Amino acid sequence: PFGLQLGCREIESLKNSQNPGSSARLEELMEENSRLKYRFNILNRALQEERTRCGHSMLNISQRLQEIFGLAIRTSYPELENPPLALAPNQQPKFGDYQCNSAMAMAQMLKAKGMKANPREIAERIIRNLPDNELIQKTEIAGPGFINIHLKRAFVSKLLSKLLIKGVTPPPLTSRKRVVVDFSSPNIAKEMHVGHLRSTIIGDSMSRLFEFLGHDVLRLNHVGDWGTQFGMLIAHLQDKFPDYLTVSPPISDLQGFYKESKKRFDEDDGFKKRAYQCVVKLQSKEPDFIKAWNLICDVSRQEFQKIYDCLDIKLIERGESYYQDLMTQVVKEAEDRGFAQLDEGRKIIFAPGQSLPLTIVKSDGGYTYDTSDLAAIHQRLFEEKADIIIYVTDSGQSSHFQVVFAAAQMLGWYDPKVTRVEHAGFGVVLGEDKKKFKTRSGDTVRLMDLLGEGLKRSMDKLKEKERDKVLSPDELVKAQRAVAFGCIKYADLSHNRINDYVFSFDKMLDDRGNTAAYLLYAFTRIRSIARLANINEATLRKEAESTEILLDHEKEWKLGKCILRFPEVLQKIQDDLLLHSLCDYVYELATTFTEFYDSCYCVEKDRQTGEVVKVNMWRMLLCDATAAIMAQCFHILGLNPVERM
Repeated sequence: PFGLQLGCREIESLKNSQNPGSSARLEELMEENSRLKYRFNILNRALQEERTRCGHSMLNISQRLQEIFGLAIRTSYPELENPPLALAPNQQPKFGDYQCNSAMAMAQMLKAKGMKANPREIAERIIRNLPDNELIQKTEIAGPGFINIHLKRAFVSKLLSKLLIKGVTPPPLTSRKRVVVDFSSPNIAKEMHVGHLRSTIIGDSMSRLFEFLGHDVLRLNHVGDWGTQFGMLIAHLQDKFPDYLTVSPPISDLQGFYKESKKRFDEDDGFKKRAYQCVVKLQSKEPDFIKAWNLICDVSRQEFQKIYDCLDIKLIERGESYYQDLMTQVVKEAEDRGFAQLDEGRKIIFAPGQSLPLTIVKSDGGYTYDTSDLAAIHQRLFEEKADIIIYVTDSGQSSHFQVVFAAAQMLGWYDPKVTRVEHAGFGVVLGEDKKKFKTRSGDTVRLMDLLGEGLKRSMDKLKEKERDKVLSPDELVKAQRAVAFGCIKYADLSHNRINDYVFSFDKMLDDRGNTAAYLLYAFTRIRSIARLANINEATLRKEAESTEILLDHEKEWKLGKCILRFPEVLQKIQDDLLLHSLCDYVYELATTFTEFYDSCYCVEKDRQTGEVVKVNMWRMLLCDATAAIMAQCFHILGLNPVERM
């Protein structure tokens, strides 16, 4: 379109010219412009036909409309630099399917250049310059200059058929990125608490999203497995289990073991002195002390793994110990390049624009969390070659990560315009009293106890609905786990992660409203429609290749469009990392399906015999497409739906 834009500029100039010889040149240019536009439209149509015919990816309708309108806007007003492109789904279906609201902002830009422009006239010119395309049926101008866009129903029908034939596929991937997601991150010898639960659930879902989109994802568990606390743990282990080198110590209650050693550390100066000596020997990698350290870490890992198994979480552990040798190199680099400065015996780094420094070496010569986080980001950038690094921790750590990222940029390790490094912070979990979530005695809630309570309550709920009378024992247990763990995950993910949220089993397990319980039951009901009609999956696949999905009824049309919004929802989440948008979308899809199913018969039964007498096949395909998208949403959210519930 560059030639078109140059032609448009010269045409506008000649139109305003008083030169008598400009008329012939104007006609010549307009003719050339028409030829260019004709050739461009042919190429554009061929490109779109090829994309639709060959592409295995789901089309992002919003993105495609942005391409079309972006081109029309640039062609119409080549003199505007970075003209605004405001395009969104239309909230009122009677006015069309999407709306372009760029004309008003463009009028302001033109006015600032001293050019008078009416937004409606701008909208008209944009419409005149729309390239030929495969998905717009018609456009209308409304109000001061809104452009209402109506999609072609036949094209939407083709996209739905393609979805059923090819399956739910991610949008086209321009380039495959190396993505590192740092999440969960509990501390060895301490119980995982609800903060770790949030980090684990959110980080897993983000990883699943990037994996589905086709990126190369490294899921890292940056556990706290090094530092001075290991001195007191090892010293306590030596006293309590002196034969630990030959007989594996029976440490079942690691939290209790930690509290005992901490009490001794705080109250006994002799024990504290020994603890510090143990730290030195551990850091010197003396074999007996490494063995003691490994024993303590292994007990913790087993406890963590029970929680990860319940929640179906996959992680690679790389604790602080992994980066010990690299810390020395990072400190040396900071010193050699003149960024490190002495401050009362410690070595610090000040990053540009940051009021607080990073302490990279303590006054006693030891390293800090700052040092290990700098070493970790260095390793991820230079060894992992990460294009995207996401840290999923509570929002209280945002200022710390801001300083770490600023220091890494100052050291020249990455350019934020090229590499995306982001802290995805989250709020705290509150009890129903709106205070920090704790037990009645004021202790931290044990995650295994929390998950156990979820299992108990979900079974009570299933029995209340008398599902135990129709499901086999194996099906009942699957349903119990799907509801219990799905509800805990979904309750977290359905809230904006930045905000605090109230943990309530009663709300989670309510099968009305935007909850996992409602959605899992809705999914099971949709899947049961095909069983009711005695249609198997192979038949549906075959029908998808030959049956046109008619979208004549308003509820069919609404559902079809909602199904196809899936790629644009994923694009939004990839940009802002706010997973509640996916929860809002899958809930909207389920409620839109209910509207469709209440208004459009899919299976007709004989009133006397109850036998199926008629099946509407294209509506059965709409049911199947809805279930397929819901299943993919569930996968990204980490929910495990079951066919029978």
